[in-house]
Amino acid sequence: MRAPLPPDLFDPACPSSATPFQIGDKWAGMVLTCLRDGAPRRFTELRVPMRRVSSKVLAETLRALERDGMITRAAYDELPPRVEYAITDLGRTLFPAMDACRAWAAEHLPAVESARAAYASRTS
Repeated sequence: MRAPLPPDLFDPACPSSATPFQIGDKWAGMVLTCLRDGAPRRFTELRVPMRRVSSKVLAETLRALERDGMITRAAYDELPPRVEYAITDLGRTLFPAMDACRAWAAEHLPAVESARAAYASRTS
């Protein structure tokens, strides 16, 4: 019996290849940040801080995060209907990586902005 092959991020058939892209999606990171305190949020409560995202993209992001086990969706049989989203224990495990990325961005933002300006001056 052969040992299972390790995940291959470059193989489109490998389930692990989609995970980093979902986690790295800018809207997914914002949703998780909005849910970070553990309080459930309604769709409209997520839209307020994420005012640049369309309703369609937010709904798709929420579905993808729910599918991957990062958040839960609770629908209540009320009038008007109420749906709340909350972060899961699995979703919380992403915070150290997100915090590291945020710290890296804060530290290296001047270098990134300088590289962008240099690129823009070369290509214009």
